[in-house]
Amino acid sequence: MQSLLGIDLGTTGVKAALFAAEDGHVIADAFVDYELYHPHPGWAEQQPAEWWQATISAIRSCLIEGARLGVSAEDVRGLGLSGQMHGVVLLDSNQQVLRPCIIWADQRSDAQCKWITEKVGASKLIDYVSNPALTGFSAPKLLWIRDNEPEIFARAQTMLLPKDYIRYRLTGVLAMEISDAAGTCLLDVKHGQWSQEVLTALELNPSLLPPVVPAATASGTITAEVADLTGLRQGTPVAGGGADNACGAVGNGVVEPGLALVSIGTSGIVLAHAQSPQVDASGPVPRVHTFNHAVPNAWYLMGVTQGAGLSFHWLRDNIGLPEHALERWTGIDSYELLAREAAGVSAGSDGLVFLPYLQGERTPHLDAYARGGWIGLTASHDRRHLIRSVLEGVAFSLKDCYSIIREQGLELNQLRATGGGAKSPIWRQIIADVLGVELVTTNASEGPAFGAALLAGVAGGVYASVQEACAQTVKIVSRTEPNTALAPVYEQTYEVYKALYPALKPIISRPL
Repeated sequence: MQSLLGIDLGTTGVKAALFAAEDGHVIADAFVDYELYHPHPGWAEQQPAEWWQATISAIRSCLIEGARLGVSAEDVRGLGLSGQMHGVVLLDSNQQVLRPCIIWADQRSDAQCKWITEKVGASKLIDYVSNPALTGFSAPKLLWIRDNEPEIFARAQTMLLPKDYIRYRLTGVLAMEISDAAGTCLLDVKHGQWSQEVLTALELNPSLLPPVVPAATASGTITAEVADLTGLRQGTPVAGGGADNACGAVGNGVVEPGLALVSIGTSGIVLAHAQSPQVDASGPVPRVHTFNHAVPNAWYLMGVTQGAGLSFHWLRDNIGLPEHALERWTGIDSYELLAREAAGVSAGSDGLVFLPYLQGERTPHLDAYARGGWIGLTASHDRRHLIRSVLEGVAFSLKDCYSIIREQGLELNQLRATGGGAKSPIWRQIIADVLGVELVTTNASEGPAFGAALLAGVAGGVYASVQEACAQTVKIVSRTEPNTALAPVYEQTYEVYKALYPALKPIISRPL
């Protein structure tokens, strides 16, 4: 059986999954977690060495399970990588990691964002890289290190993104894949090459940045050392892969015009396929991102809310304590238990509104200091209202993203839902009701890992194109229609939600 291996380097852990090339079904999978460190409020870091050890373990577990089912390492036609965007891994002249990776969720670099905008010019920055400077992006993090840890920056020879660091460890090749590079604020997204204008303005040496490689082309092969560590066959091709959201789109078949992805992971996104690099020009700063897709010669528009699954996770750990304990003992999913409890409350949560800004916010506010909270709490509310209002608050933040993308003139015929939050039928229904559109789910239960594997299949010659790979393997498995009777309630509540951020910003949106 021809098989493909997808690796997804996430925020909470790494997922490895082995797929059958013929129809995409999962042969074996494994998940290994690692720590997320918060040295100071608003900071978020991880250790690349922990990623690497977790990746080795996940690959080995997958191959062992695959072998038990009759699929050997010789059957693996290619390996693809997906991963969290925007993290900064710095290597010295011996390719050793110089410091922990500052990951996407880190908010410390607001001063660097302002400096980039002033140094390059706000409008010129959009012309050069199609996106504003945000704390979530790589360039501000890199400059924070230069400003605050000059002795480390002076030793830096190469900057890599998280999944590209794992590819370096797998293949010995230093490269950065295009859909991930698009999130650095250093890439000319329109032409797929590093922006010399931005690098010059920021006084960054171009040698820090490795070559940009395509997503669906082999960018290296498994080394002998890695073959010994993992059980993979030496010489197995490794595709360029893609950013987590780009791979999630591929894994769900969002590779053609008219299709969009709604992903509810730690962060939440609405991503729409585009045939050209459209940029939101409704204001001085685009409210949605324009990035290169993992599909050749394609782009996508993406709105991001920082605290989607993060908000539900926080709720579970701090308010859903009985369910969390029950899951440990029984294996029953604590998130779904909480969601079922929320189903006992009417739409609109009886006037209780939750702002999911637990880690700042991107779309539409671009505010690293945005803060979350409940508004409208009364003595008549109980825990069920708290839970439902969190699910609705995240849905409203996704509607912010969806509405802006629609304003760009993209026709969206279908939204495909993915991510851990999309596993909940109740949460899917709330999102469908709030957005007023049908949500479908596909057989791509492993999302980004599946997309990475399909890209590996194209790189390994199993499929002729990304579109062919998706047509052969991606199937719709469920549909959630919006309840139109709830539209007036949600429209009214959404108007309240939208009014809260500007009203509260002068009070709570400030550095800690």
